[in-house]
Amino acid sequence: RGLQNFISDLRNAKSKTDESNRVAKELANIRAKFTNSQSLSSYQKKKYVWKLVYIFMLGYDVNFGHAEVVSLVGSAKYSEKQVGYVAMSLLLKAGDSMMNLVINSIRNDLVGSYDDAATSLALVSIANVSGIELMNALHVEVQRVLVSPNATPAVRKKAALCLLRLIRQLPDSIASKEFAEHIATLLQDRHLGVLTSTMSLLIGMASKHEMEYQTMIPYAIHILSSLVLKRACGADYLYYRTPSPWLQIKLLRFLQYYPDLMSSGQTYVPTLKQILARILNDTDVSDSINKSNADHAILFEAISTIVVFGDNGDVELQNAAMRLLGKFISVREPNIRYLGLMTMSRLATLHNASNKEQIKTYQSTVVVSLKDADISVRRRALDLLFVMCDSTNAESIVDELITYLVAADAGIREQMVLKIAVLAEKYALSKKWYVDTILKLISISGDQVSDSIWHRVIVIVTNNPEGDLQQYVAQTMFDVCSSKTAHPKAVAVGSYVLGEFGFLIAEEAGKSGDVQFKVLHQHWAVVDSATQGIMLTAFAKMSNLYAELQPVIGPIFMKLKTSVDIELQQRSNEYRILATLGPDVMEDILREMPAFDTEKVSTLEIALEQEHTETHDKNIFSKKKFENGDGGSAAPPARMVGNHAANRPPGPPPTEEPEPDLLGGFDEPEIAAVVPPPAPAPGSSHKAAVGISEDQIPAMRTSFAKLCGSPQGVLFQDPHVQVGVKSEYRGSQGRVQLFVGNVRVSFSTGLASHSYPLRLPVVATKFAEPLVVNKEAFMGRWTQLAGKEAQEIVATGIPGSPARMQSVVALLASLNLGRCPEVDNAASASGCGTYKTGAKDGQGKNISVGMLVRIEANGDKFRVTARTMHQTVSTGVKNVIVAALKTI
Repeated sequence: RGLQNFISDLRNAKSKTDESNRVAKELANIRAKFTNSQSLSSYQKKKYVWKLVYIFMLGYDVNFGHAEVVSLVGSAKYSEKQVGYVAMSLLLKAGDSMMNLVINSIRNDLVGSYDDAATSLALVSIANVSGIELMNALHVEVQRVLVSPNATPAVRKKAALCLLRLIRQLPDSIASKEFAEHIATLLQDRHLGVLTSTMSLLIGMASKHEMEYQTMIPYAIHILSSLVLKRACGADYLYYRTPSPWLQIKLLRFLQYYPDLMSSGQTYVPTLKQILARILNDTDVSDSINKSNADHAILFEAISTIVVFGDNGDVELQNAAMRLLGKFISVREPNIRYLGLMTMSRLATLHNASNKEQIKTYQSTVVVSLKDADISVRRRALDLLFVMCDSTNAESIVDELITYLVAADAGIREQMVLKIAVLAEKYALSKKWYVDTILKLISISGDQVSDSIWHRVIVIVTNNPEGDLQQYVAQTMFDVCSSKTAHPKAVAVGSYVLGEFGFLIAEEAGKSGDVQFKVLHQHWAVVDSATQGIMLTAFAKMSNLYAELQPVIGPIFMKLKTSVDIELQQRSNEYRILATLGPDVMEDILREMPAFDTEKVSTLEIALEQEHTETHDKNIFSKKKFENGDGGSAAPPARMVGNHAANRPPGPPPTEEPEPDLLGGFDEPEIAAVVPPPAPAPGSSHKAAVGISEDQIPAMRTSFAKLCGSPQGVLFQDPHVQVGVKSEYRGSQGRVQLFVGNVRVSFSTGLASHSYPLRLPVVATKFAEPLVVNKEAFMGRWTQLAGKEAQEIVATGIPGSPARMQSVVALLASLNLGRCPEVDNAASASGCGTYKTGAKDGQGKNISVGMLVRIEANGDKFRVTARTMHQTVSTGVKNVIVAALKTI
């Protein structure tokens, strides 16, 4: 009754303050009781631990009582053991020192107990806590429980799921080849619950070691045959007259790991074809929603299996699947229509001629779904239109998409624009039609047209000098840019085209070089600096071609020679000085751009393919690589004038280096390690290289930590050289400038080389934005993120004081973390922020990660805790704070 009264008191609290006071009073009482826990009865100990669990679930910190939890876990009484395991799963975290004390008790319950209830509690707790130390210590015992002939079905089910959780954290903890024999034995179990759990485990292991578990295919097909063909299933596992639909789905999903299965010639292939045909033919819409959902889940998994088998699969099955999907994409039920559209787009990627022709008959139906109220259905309809497009229907599909683009909402526009651009290039009726299509995209949805799209226009026009394409594009862009409301992307294309090919229309009436300049210059004030840079290059080329423009363009370069934009300043100065080098030099440098290097696949198709990256479950369908397209790749960025690329659009380079890990261990040996300078070659007259000495490491650490909270400062200094850093960050982007200068007026070292391996202060908190929340919101979110924290205790050797805590508060502010004063007391400081990333979510928006931080002082030590939705971010934030604390 004590627990019930306590809960009642909290529910009757009139304010948050009253609740907090009641909790604080109860915590003080429990702490006092636990000081002499030997005198507590079993009932009292369970009551107080239940109270701690309830307090923890309300979002309050519970940092004591762990010893009592451990003692309850090791108790011989089930009632005490149950309370202990529940409390352990909630109150103890991976890495806690008390976890080592409970491992022996858990091991005894796993292998030394004949009580199924105790064994089940142990298995569930291991899976919930899932700490690395716990897994390393107990994964062998979990395997023994799973394969034990004396284990009951209930225990085996839990053991299989527990082992699945373990191998996700420790993939190499199981010897795959040896354990395959045990899986084969489990698949012969007659209990469908054990089979279902075993299949979950098998899928998890096959996702990492497909070949080791290939021998399980006959067992999976045999079980499928019993469920689908013979309908052999106990009443307990019949779901609305459907035999164990969950097991059927898992079996089909396992088979998807082996796409060459149908062409293997094995004796079980005909049986598999019969199973798939039965699923396709017997599935129908039922009056019962639950039965219909179960049957259609199996059906779509079977169709996904047919798709994964690809061109090696059975053509009759593919055609039957296509006919079924044709019915599904026209039904009113949005869930079935969504799955039908998604699966048909997968099936359409197969090189089956009958599929290609059959799918075109559904074009009008798919266009209707493109206007559905549900954006997820619209996305799948867009995917299907994209894959069904070829040279015979490209014009009609592109026209339909452009027509719908006018009314499309922002959530799908960017994806539509990219796919229209790819289709227009890949199946272009003519180069002129392609250019007109891209210009329509810019006029309708210019903000969603990425740079890579209009870069492709530049590449294709430049690489095709034959015929009148360049003259046509110059004429078209002149007309577009003549409007004062032309979109900035159209102005960028027009600037490049008129700068390169404007001379082709300069003889026409009203299109002289002077008029072309005025048409472009009227947009100068409304375009961004990148477009202004392209316009400057166009102006330079115009001044070279049309002498009458030199007095007009020269002052523009002169005005921009001190521009705050470095790119505009450099271009204007280069072009201004270029005019003084003589007409021959100017003519040679500013002549027409050469053709761009061509690649097999355009950057647009590469960008589109990146949207369909493979998921964690490797059996899930991922789109195949697109066929090679024509045309060249976008040009690499460049600033140099003339033929080197002065007028080239700043496209992405053909290959990209992997992005650095900004969340790596802040205080790991990257800063501390002294890289030995290279030794001189034998017989060489060169002196040994000068590097970073051991005594400079502490100062480097301090400088680095200070720069984590400051936009500028000195990163490294020795008697010879000083390296300064200046940085600015905005959202997920940052810019870092290095300044290297000589400490002395004279710097001469003979033949010695200098090697200074320095790490830039680009850390997680640099990409954070401070956020201020109230206590209730902070503690609620803090509790939700309890399993994804990073924590470390820092010993500074300096006694704590109020002034020192003020320094900690200032530190959090310098690290872009907002203060949450309602959460803190005199010995703690809390911070909250948002970590901005460049990754995109399903709607194309940048992903942000919330960050919560608490720093608690105890004498000369600080406990730093960071919690976010991603463990990597938590670790990165914690490491930054820990290193910074050592410097205050």
